Amino acid sequence: MLSLFVNSRSFNVLGNHISSGKVLQTHLSQAKCVFSSSFCDKLSLILSGYSLLRDPHHNKGLAFTEIERDAHYLRGLLPPVVLTQELQEKKLLHNLRKYEVPLQRYMSLMDLQCLPITIDVGTNNKQLLNDDFYIGLRQKRARGQERNERLFYKLLIDNVEELLPVVYTPTVGEACQKYGSIFRRPQGLYISLKEKGKILEVLKNWPEKTIQVIVVTDGERILGLGDLGCQEKKLLHNLRKYEVPLQRYMSLMDLQERNERLFYKLLIDNVEELLPVVYTPTVGEACQKYGSIFRRPQGLYISLKEKGKILEVLKNWPEKTIQVIVVTDGERILGLGDLGCQCLPITIDVGTNNKQLLNDDFYIGLRQKRARGQEYEDLLHEFMCAVKQQYGEKVLIQFEDFANHNAFDLLAKYSKTHLVFNDDIQAGTGIAELIALEMSRQTGTPIENNREKIWLVDSKGLIVSSRMESLQHFKKPWAHDHEPVNNLLDAVKAIKPTVLIGTSGVGKTFTQDVVEAMASFNEKPVILALSNPTTQSECTAEEAYTWSKGCAIFASGSPFDPVEYEGKIFVPGQDKKSEALAQQVTQENFDKGLIYPPFKNIRKISAHIAANVAAKVYELGLATRLPRPDNLVKYAESCMYTPAYRNYR
Repeated sequence: MLSLFVNSRSFNVLGNHISSGKVLQTHLSQAKCVFSSSFCDKLSLILSGYSLLRDPHHNKGLAFTEIERDAHYLRGLLPPVVLTQELQEKKLLHNLRKYEVPLQRYMSLMDLQCLPITIDVGTNNKQLLNDDFYIGLRQKRARGQERNERLFYKLLIDNVEELLPVVYTPTVGEACQKYGSIFRRPQGLYISLKEKGKILEVLKNWPEKTIQVIVVTDGERILGLGDLGCQEKKLLHNLRKYEVPLQRYMSLMDLQERNERLFYKLLIDNVEELLPVVYTPTVGEACQKYGSIFRRPQGLYISLKEKGKILEVLKNWPEKTIQVIVVTDGERILGLGDLGCQCLPITIDVGTNNKQLLNDDFYIGLRQKRARGQEYEDLLHEFMCAVKQQYGEKVLIQFEDFANHNAFDLLAKYSKTHLVFNDDIQAGTGIAELIALEMSRQTGTPIENNREKIWLVDSKGLIVSSRMESLQHFKKPWAHDHEPVNNLLDAVKAIKPTVLIGTSGVGKTFTQDVVEAMASFNEKPVILALSNPTTQSECTAEEAYTWSKGCAIFASGSPFDPVEYEGKIFVPGQDKKSEALAQQVTQENFDKGLIYPPFKNIRKISAHIAANVAAKVYELGLATRLPRPDNLVKYAESCMYTPAYRNYR
């Protein structure tokens, strides 16, 4: 399964391609091998496609030419831009200089590179033996880089005076002393007393067979620092050292690439702390700066260059059993506007109208104005047909972050032939429709009557009947009889709503005057600022509680810290839309101002929501899993992903 989570901007890249007992065989069976002279003077057999991008000796990242991308099955696995090595180097140096702590620069450089051999015979260092992060043999001493190697060395050679103090003394001394806590991935051979009698087998496990030089250490006198043994990582410990949220985000994305199950375990166990890093607000900044922080491809990229070749692009993805695809054309990422080819997992790149991106040296998408009309429709149609041909009729396609003028048309066009949905256009009119439907279900009144109790405001003001001819079709059911009102504050004063919901993606629209007006005619005004990221939120939690004098019930699309107002602590909720979710809210949650349960219970809550959805499916006679499980909640829990490591024979 290709698990793709666009909202968290995180997804499974490696998938489950390591099958029990046949790790290497499975890996090789999924990769296509070709003879190539692109990377060395003589012909050599190298892995192509996804595996080539994970081979630091041969990987060139965005520097692969168009010809190389076709020859080595890389089409679609990389964004469409072709960068020179010099520009890659410029971008890396630009990012390195943002790290103020030398050790973080060191870690970033080591991520780029690929290392020596450690002989582990234990350590006499008591501090290490008592260190939870220590990765070596816990006994007394017995007496007896990964992404793009060439780019790493080019960067180092061209900037040796600046970077030598980072990769060598003084920084490397600190790296040695803290190796256990900064350890990310193995980069060489480790031979300990456990391997006595098996050292030849260990050497055979190294993938390179032509070895001319070996650097070996037993760790007893590293850089004159004394007995350092061999140490391990502690991820959360390291993450908390990053003061800049974007650096935490990048570190977490590196972990997901290296160790998928550990990434999800860390996220599940620390969801309240890490969700603001992998989702809003940090992911908004990550999207805007994606070109400059881009490290490795993690999904499929389909641009106008791939027109007529989309099926070939889909075949280049290593996972063949796909259940869910999330696709975006980048025109409305998190309400941030046109970001072009900036976000994952599957990006349809038809250009961008964002002038800042078009003039950005680090932009990785097509440098052209956004395609419209027939050219756009043809590319999307080819994509939809290719997806069904490659993955079958049951693959679920989520349209994510498409602008409204395309989102509604795509959903209408393909809902009859494909399994599709778009959660973005469930906001605004979608939320209004769901509220009206629920009111009808609970009261037995016609939905038309309930629509009349719900008012919408767009960029031109209150949606009223006199605007009917100029309204988009999805707004027309919400046009009611009322004199025109051209701003939100006057609309609030005129309608006097009990609930104010913001989904426009325009920040700071719930002004102090608006919130105070809501509080003037409601004992407990409900204010839902659902737009994200944080910069686009209609108001902050502190503003809502302060301006309403502590009487507001507040929730948001972006996370906000608890707020103290006149001695009382208010805990803002973060939006998760579901009736089953509402049933999970306790009185204790209500007392704190929460209308949603805390995120720490998200897996339990998710199981209950899934069970409710399943119950409805069975009720409608649409279920294919028969007979019906006796306990839908337990069954849902059994189907959930678990990050626990699997055993390999």
